[in-house]
Amino acid sequence: MDLGIKDKTALVLSAGGGLGSAIAVALAREGAKLCLADINADALANTVKAVESVGGQVLSFQWDLGDLQATETAVSKILEATGGVDILINNTGGPAPGPAFGHSSEVWEKSFRAMVVSVIAITDQVLPGMRRRGWGRVITSTSSGVVAPIANLGLSNATRIALLGWSKSLARDIAADGVTANVVIPGRIATARTQFLDEAKAKREGREAQLVSSESAATIPMGRYGTPEEYANAVAFLASGCASYITGSVIRVDGGMIQSI
Repeated sequence: MDLGIKDKTALVLSAGGGLGSAIAVALAREGAKLCLADINADALANTVKAVESVGGQVLSFQWDLGDLQATETAVSKILEATGGVDILINNTGGPAPGPAFGHSSEVWEKSFRAMVVSVIAITDQVLPGMRRRGWGRVITSTSSGVVAPIANLGLSNATRIALLGWSKSLARDIAADGVTANVVIPGRIATARTQFLDEAKAKREGREAQLVSSESAATIPMGRYGTPEEYANAVAFLASGCASYITGSVIRVDGGMIQSI
């Protein structure tokens, strides 16, 4: 299926991570031009190589999403270099695990700034061009914790859920301009982040990490963790011309894991 995004410009945030990298490659395979951002230079370089290996055109930018001044400057450079962003993938790293209490106000503010305020600020910078051109996709990757809060991920559960209300409101505001806004929720996807969380749980409980992972997979109807590529394929579809009438939605890519309707 031709997704109709050849030569569209896509900005993928946190592109050095497992999900961000897979999304970048999936969009590149469809002929999109990639702008990649990440705080980790080595991880970013690896994704650049992966995109180039499938014939993708790519520009890379290193900055910390928590630094709002650096973010504004970097996005301005991206807009100047590309002429405009058509597809924005709001993907961020996650905060450290821990309960929903006992954190300083500085920790809460830092998490909210990096995972919510930065996403909104970047979207506000690229939206005028999308609306002017009458075409755009704003896709925000969150966590299954926004539907069913995950134990020991208090910071993530609390901050990420704000993006659902924002995205739903945004979708209504920009729908008439030909711009869609959707949220994608990953279940247990096999990334370094998931491995880290499994290992952290194993350490807390004094157990083997493999046993924790196996027990977690057993709770998923499909009996396994998803692959980054499976998640990226769903994101690529939402970025496509084929998804032009899907907006304000929350799409789960979880193998049936989340039990609520």
